[in-house]
Amino acid sequence: MFVATSADGYLAGPDGEIDWLEPVNAMADAESYGFHAFYATVDALVMGRRTYEAALSFPKWPYPDKRVYVMTNRPVAPRHGERMVFGAPDAVLASLEAKHVYLDGGVVIRQFLAANLVDDLTISIAPVVLGGGVRLFEGGERKHALELVGTQTWPSGLVQLRWRLPGVRT
Repeated sequence: MFVATSADGYLAGPDGEIDWLEPVNAMADAESYGFHAFYATVDALVMGRRTYEAALSFPKWPYPDKRVYVMTNRPVAPRHGERMVFGAPDAVLASLEAKHVYLDGGVVIRQFLAANLVDDLTISIAPVVLGGGVRLFEGGERKHALELVGTQTWPSGLVQLRWRLPGVRT
């Protein structure tokens, strides 16, 4: 997973807005905070329906070169060749034609983490407190030991933490 949160742990504001990321995105260096290097390593994306709907609102589809799987419980018409999937994370992962998968969306990340299917976490913390919205972790998750593999800071105030989960089955 590779996500950005507010300093108080939110992925999006109360109405799903991510405009609070614009100040740090405007200052992104040529590496885009390491996202391009990370993205080049993935075969496919698995995202939740709300994350998918947010991506559809962007001026340009951000994943033209990757297979995208959308986890959803209700029918959704694909617009860019995406495939809708349903089921337990381990079954979904087994059905994919991909080895390295990028997870996006709070619900999907929490489901895969609970199933012990996340092997690395990159969380970029933006210098803003939202005070409410969509949390990355809602509480009630089981304990996961994390091994720190890297940190980085940028002039924008963004702080990035990279962890591995030892002993995860992938």
